[in-house]
Amino acid sequence: MPRRLREAEPAAREAVLAEQASLHERQQALAGQINTWRERARAAQRQPNEAALRAYLAELQAVDDEAVQAAAGQALFILDAPEAELAKVAAQASQARTTSTPATRLIQRARTEFDLRGTDPKPRKAAAVEFANRAAVLRDDEVLAELDAARADPDPLVREVATQTVIQIHRLRALRLAELESGYASIQKLRQIDDPAVVPVFIEVLSHPRTGFLTDENGSHEVDNHRMRRAALGGLVEWHTPAAQQAVRACHYDRNPEIVRLAALALELYPGEWTGPTPETRKAPPRAADATPA
Repeated sequence: MPRRLREAEPAAREAVLAEQASLHERQQALAGQINTWRERARAAQRQPNEAALRAYLAELQAVDDEAVQAAAGQALFILDAPEAELAKVAAQASQARTTSTPATRLIQRARTEFDLRGTDPKPRKAAAVEFANRAAVLRDDEVLAELDAARADPDPLVREVATQTVIQIHRLRALRLAELESGYASIQKLRQIDDPAVVPVFIEVLSHPRTGFLTDENGSHEVDNHRMRRAALGGLVEWHTPAAQQAVRACHYDRNPEIVRLAALALELYPGEWTGPTPETRKAPPRAADATPA
């Protein structure tokens, strides 16, 4: 704000000063809330006896916060529950931990872990990459389906973790699986995800020709991944970003003539600088080229 004040025109200084005052008020209010909860946390640990603790928990149940009310109620339940009931609750919790899937545990972490709940997206991306690189995850369609469902979660941070993880799993399927049809299906799934994090995946797949296996009625054959790369090229045309355009331009030197032709066609159809998706590019070729066999 001081820099904005220095750079502001005289006529605009009053508005900047008013915004600064408003921000100061919000800062003070937030600091007051932080201090209040800090004191409440300390008070919870300093109650002299059980009666005082019960009274304090009853006060917390009146706080206008559903999470705090639930936590206080759970604490009172633990204080009042007989040993048999506590043992039953512990057994249920242990069973839940044992039977929960890896995807369930990741989603739960996204709901509760401090690092995954912050404003910095890097820990969420790191968690997605770490999860996708687990050996048992890459081919597990049930885990992928559970994460796909979590992309519609009401919690935006859970949605972000789930989406980033789904993207990473499809990325690794496209880059690592010998079955090229599975990789091609993953690229098509990524083209349905409305998140710019798919763009680097398309660039990576497009720039990495490789061989794999295609199975048909005549058995298994070794082929290259040009069909998958064409699908990735289509995804880049749809996103229409500067990085996508740079990758498409680089296809001029590709060793596959079909990739060279399709990239040239895309640049001819959409000249000028690419600045982001448009209604036209979201329906753009070269989807038609994807229909040819791998």
